[in-house]
Amino acid sequence: MIRRIPAPWLVLDIIGAVFGLLITVPLSMSFSSGQLSFWLPDISATTVLVVASLLIWGAAAISRLSPPIALILAWTGALLQMGGGLPPLPIDVAIFGVLFATSAWGTKRMLWLGGASAVGGGVLGGLYIGLLQYDVNAVAAPAPIEMRLVLLSVTMGLTIVLSLAMAWGAGLLWRVVRQSRANREAQLRAETMAAEEQERVRIARDMHDIVAHSLAVVIAQSDGARYAAAARPELAQEALVTIAQTARSALSDVRMLLTQLRHRQGDGPQPTLADLEALFSQVRQAGVEPRVTVDPMPQADPPGAIQLAVYRILQEALTNAIRHGEGDVDVHLSWWVERVDITVRNRVASPAAVPALGAQPILHGGHGLIGMRERAQLVGGSLTVQHEPHWFTVRATLPIGPSAN
Repeated sequence: MIRRIPAPWLVLDIIGAVFGLLITVPLSMSFSSGQLSFWLPDISATTVLVVASLLIWGAAAISRLSPPIALILAWTGALLQMGGGLPPLPIDVAIFGVLFATSAWGTKRMLWLGGASAVGGGVLGGLYIGLLQYDVNAVAAPAPIEMRLVLLSVTMGLTIVLSLAMAWGAGLLWRVVRQSRANREAQLRAETMAAEEQERVRIARDMHDIVAHSLAVVIAQSDGARYAAAARPELAQEALVTIAQTARSALSDVRMLLTQLRHRQGDGPQPTLADLEALFSQVRQAGVEPRVTVDPMPQADPPGAIQLAVYRILQEALTNAIRHGEGDVDVHLSWWVERVDITVRNRVASPAAVPALGAQPILHGGHGLIGMRERAQLVGGSLTVQHEPHWFTVRATLPIGPSAN
C-alpha cells in the first residue's frame, strides 16, 4: 500500500499538488459563467468543488507514495464531482497524474487496475456528459434528442478513454524504462561479481603456485642443510642462504597478490619466459637438476598469456618433481608456429605407491594438477598427466594465436 520513496520526491509531489490545487480551483469556479452545478445551488456546488478538488489533488500528492490509496481518493473525488452535478473541470487534470503513477510505480495488480480505471472512467465520463446535455436540451427543446445524445456520449467517452489511456500508457512506458535500467544494473553487477570471482580464482591459483613451489624448495634445502651441518658446514650455509632468498621472493609475490586482492587493481607484474632461468636455478638449489631442451626455439616473442601459462605449468610440474620425484627431471619445450608443447618427465620415488593406471591420463588430482589443467584451458590449450611405470609425465599443448591473447 505504501512505498518507500526518498523524502525530497515526496516533498516535491506535495508542493506540486498544492500549486495545482491553487491554480485549478479558481479556474474551475470561473469555468461556468452561470450556475456551477446542474442541480445544486451555488453554495453547495462550491463546497462539493472544494472537497472534490482536495480529494483529487490529494491523490496526486501521494500517487508516488501509495498508488492504491491515490486511485481510491481520485475515484472518490470524481464520483463526488459527478454526484454534485459538476461538469468536467480543470481540477480533473490531477487524475492524469494518478493514472500515470498506477502504471509507473504500482504493483502488477495496480497496473491493471489503473488501466481498467482509465477505460471505466472514460465510459462513465461519456455517459455523465450525455446525461448533463440531456438535462440542458430537455428544457430548451422538448423534441426527441436521444440519438444525438448517444452519439455525443460515445464520442466524449472515447475521447476521455483515449486521454486517460495516454496518461496510463506513459506511466507504463516509464515502468518499462525503469525495469530496463534495473535489469541493466543487475547485469552489470553480475558481470562485476563474475569478474571479481575470476580475479580471486586467478590470485588463489597464483598463490598456490608460489607458496607450493617455495615451500618445496625450502623443505628440500632444509633437509640438505640438516644432513650437511655436521660434515660440511659450508653447504649448510649455502642452503640457508637459498632458503632465505626463496622465502623473501615468495613473500614479495604473496604481498603483491594480496595487494591486488585488497585494492582490486589490475594485474601486477607477471612472470615471463625471461624468469624461467631463475625458476630452474631454484630447482637446482633444491637438489634436482632440470635437463632443459628447447627445440625448436620460439620464432618471436609469444603472447603474455602464453608466457605466464608456460611459467606456471613448469613451476607446478617442477614442484611436484621436487616433492614426489626421484633424481633429475627432463623438461622439453617445442615452440612451433601455431603452438607450444611442454613435456616434464621425472622418475617417481615409489612406483608401488602409484595407482596401476598404465599410460592413461589422470583425470583427477590435487589442487596443483587442477591448477595446471586450468592454466592450459584458460589459453585454449590442453594438459594431461600420466603415471607410467617408474615415471610421472606432464604434457601440455598451448595454442599461439588469437585465442591465447
